[in-house]
Amino acid sequence: MSASCDLCEQAIDDGYLCVGCVKGTRVRLEAMPTLYGGLAALLPPSSGTTGGRTGKGGPAPLPVNEDILDLRSSAGMVATLESWVDAIRAERGRPEVPHPGSPTGRVTRAVGELLGHLPWVAVSWPEAGLFAGEIRELARSVSSIIRPPAADRGHRVGNCPAAFGDGVICGAVLRLAPGEKVVTCRWCQTSYPPATWAGLKALIDEDAKGSGLVRTPGCDQAFSAFTEEGWASVPTPAADQEEESWPSAS
Repeated sequence: MSASCDLCEQAIDDGYLCVGCVKGTRVRLEAMPTLYGGLAALLPPSSGTTGGRTGKGGPAPLPVNEDILDLRSSAGMVATLESWVDAIRAERGRPEVPHPGSPTGRVTRAVGELLGHLPWVAVSWPEAGLFAGEIRELARSVSSIIRPPAADRGHRVGNCPAAFGDGVICGAVLRLAPGEKVVTCRWCQTSYPPATWAGLKALIDEDAKGSGLVRTPGCDQAFSAFTEEGWASVPTPAADQEEESWPSAS
């Protein structure tokens, strides 16, 4: 018996997995059939469904994500889940069973059996942490393909205060992209290096108060007179607005 959970290392009275990790493992197992089906939707249509057309002169095949093929193959998710079924059956002295049927059916059947063994695994099996960890990593791997993390768009710092030739303010959203040291408007291409950030903040605040204020282009020349001060003191935005943050000029 463990003095701590074999997955998260939280202290427990007995067994090998804490209540939270048992619940998490159950949720991940229950999600496996859905995750497996979700991978299929990311595969290109089979070239065998085109009514007998040959590849000559036909459209180029769509690129295939090999990670998806690996996970969908008999050596992927299916093999991982069934290997744990076999290991638990052997540990519990139960006969080994064949795994017939379609990959989708095999995933569903393996998940059902693993869920049935989970209470015993959590309390009695020394390999419980390894089992729960592999199920967690499998779920993460598939989820990262089906629902990839959103790209980091960087810090939103406000609306571009640059004025066009007719005095109309640009107004496009300004962001400082990850790793960049210069704020550049993606609409009008005006750049704001760190030395201009205090002035940029002042003009953004001015335009926000005026809501449609028209300036002459000469106003933007004031940027050169400012130093790298003031960004840390930007007010906290309203709760219903996207947060604007003024990164350090260092």
